[in-house]
Amino acid sequence: MSRMGVNVQVNMQSAYIYFVEGSTVPQASLADVKEKLVRYREMTKKTGQQLGWAYDEAAFPYVIEERPEGKDSWFLLRGKDPKSYKTIIVGVGSRQENDQEKHYIQIALPESATHGDKGKANEFCRYLAKEFKGELHLFNKRVQYFQPRKP
Repeated sequence: MSRMGVNVQVNMQSAYIYFVEGSTVPQASLADVKEKLVRYREMTKKTGQQLGWAYDEAAFPYVIEERPEGKDSWFLLRGKDPKSYKTIIVGVGSRQENDQEKHYIQIALPESATHGDKGKANEFCRYLAKEFKGELHLFNKRVQYFQPRKP
């Protein structure tokens, strides 16, 4: 996961949300991303109240876990039920492209991730891309555009 500053040699899959022309902001901090995920949890909790069940537990079966080595760079979503959900890594960063800095949010799945983690990671990617109006590069390398595009 070298883009997030973690120099660990593991087989990870990553999806990226790039900030492009038309995005709501030119870049997001880790706090901005956490805030969006907390908002997602609150929205699903309200939906659950309307439906009469704990939908938020099913929609967001993770706790946000910060580690000192990931300060301002990445955090973990640790699954509450390790049989179904283990870990998703969420980070922010930038890279140089055509003499410009290109900012992104990276969602990574370690080798130990479950199918449930991948499904939730895809959901969170789409939610974040829609919220920030970004360009989403999914785990399967497909691209989805959420920014306003010119006709």
